[in-house]
Amino acid sequence: MTTEAPVKLTHNEQIKAAIPTLAGTITATIADESADHFSEDDNQFLKFHGCYQQDDRDLRKTGKKYIMMIRGRIPGGVMAPKQWCVFDNLSTQYGNDTLRITTRQSIQFHGVVKSGLRPVVKAINESLLSTLAACGDVNRNVLAPPIPAYTKARQQVYEDCVRVADALRPQTKAYHSIWIDGVQLNNEAPENKDFVDPLYGKTWLPRKFKVAFAIPPVNDVDVLTNCLGLIAIVENDRLVGYNLAVGGGMGRNHGNEATYPRLADVIGFFTPDKVLDVVKAVLTIHRDFSDRTDRKHARLKYVVAERGVDWTRAEVEQRAGIKFSPVRAYKFTTMSDPYGWHKAADGKWFFSLFVETGRVKGAQKTALRQVAEKFPAIEFRLTTNQNVVLANVTETDKAAIAALLASHGLKTENQASVLRAAAMACPALPTCGLALAESERMLPGLVDRIEKLCAEVGLAGEEIIIRSTGCPNGCARPYMAELAFVGKAPGRYQVWLGGNVSGTRLNRVWKEIMKEADLETELRPLLARFAKERPAGERFGDWCNRVFLNETAAAA
Repeated sequence: MTTEAPVKLTHNEQIKAAIPTLAGTITATIADESADHFSEDDNQFLKFHGCYQQDDRDLRKTGKKYIMMIRGRIPGGVMAPKQWCVFDNLSTQYGNDTLRITTRQSIQFHGVVKSGLRPVVKAINESLLSTLAACGDVNRNVLAPPIPAYTKARQQVYEDCVRVADALRPQTKAYHSIWIDGVQLNNEAPENKDFVDPLYGKTWLPRKFKVAFAIPPVNDVDVLTNCLGLIAIVENDRLVGYNLAVGGGMGRNHGNEATYPRLADVIGFFTPDKVLDVVKAVLTIHRDFSDRTDRKHARLKYVVAERGVDWTRAEVEQRAGIKFSPVRAYKFTTMSDPYGWHKAADGKWFFSLFVETGRVKGAQKTALRQVAEKFPAIEFRLTTNQNVVLANVTETDKAAIAALLASHGLKTENQASVLRAAAMACPALPTCGLALAESERMLPGLVDRIEKLCAEVGLAGEEIIIRSTGCPNGCARPYMAELAFVGKAPGRYQVWLGGNVSGTRLNRVWKEIMKEADLETELRPLLARFAKERPAGERFGDWCNRVFLNETAAAA
């Protein structure tokens, strides 16, 4: 008689089971003035509360200087001017005087020391936003199209985004206890030791879960890279329903072929009244079937890839109590933000401000703060391309806002070159503990060099979507770019080619390792050949996918 070996759960699963409220000993450590950092277990619990413990890697030679990254939960990236001012104040008082726009329509603070952690989280909560579930093994910030909701259909999509974010919010009382009351929960009390979240269960999700809403033809949220995508089908300004996309995700690991980026499968259509049922059904599939023994394999995309689309569709239907209709026709044409001033259907204006690598600082930070103070009726909208949209602007205020921005040296037209405007990077060094190479600090100079190369080979003004990350986890969604640099070691990058402008095709590896110093040597022949051989109007990513990568694979 044989018996199966017991399943060995990861350490994260063990500590979640032991302290299901996620309280850890966070409050006690905050109160301990002699401690400059949290234990490793508490560091894992902190993620559920929207915080990452990091250290300044530029200073490691002189000893670790512990700092915190704090991330807001901002459904759809929509903020009131007063909320923007709160975040601006906190970044100056407790952070490094910058606001980092994330690729999930949120804001991160960097450089916060332990003593500033509770004041920052408490102030965000008091502004009627939150940090709860901005990180951790839960649903993350829910994305929605950042273009202002000036039509009934767009408004309903945004409202559905907020409803989903609220429905998937964790119910643990540890968040309020730690950050508002400053009280350490008794982890051994029966009501805490036996806590079970109504949706997530006692041990939460195996890993993170991501949701996004998109309105074709604009795919400005990279909807197919999410665990769950809701593609709005709009007819005559009426939201008739959503196509459901399941199983996307960017994360992978170098040298581990069992990990890979994946686009979501579009599996069916359903009416808007069923959105919460469907979203909860998909989340609980992740909860019940994803791998709790290997965090590198603990994403919903692997469940969908390994069990198949038919199984996934049937499981969602059974859990949601619905029957999907066939997928409705849709088409995506772009992932880009519309920079500059644009008039909305209701006669008001919105302005999309380019923020290089998402880092709001200096004159740009001052200008946006003054806009928030002087124009309380507008909206701030964060984009997944790491930019800021000023929305709900009247004709009168348009001229005043343009003048204010100009007084700080900010352009309202031609804000950046086409290459720079289409580029994106993750923070990487010095704050991210996972970074293998530079990204945010490297990308502007890299774009300068590629622009020079393009001019030399006759591609001046050509748009190429460039993305970089300091590691293979893919926070800046590099595997969707026409040209991507994924860090492997200091000054060395894996190079990917062949994504498209609509966000519907993954790229492929071209170079396993390229030294940053060899950029011109490696890219000049490729760009020159593209300029010479492509048909009129063909984009770089399309040409690479159609011709170059296939030739490279055949020759290998």
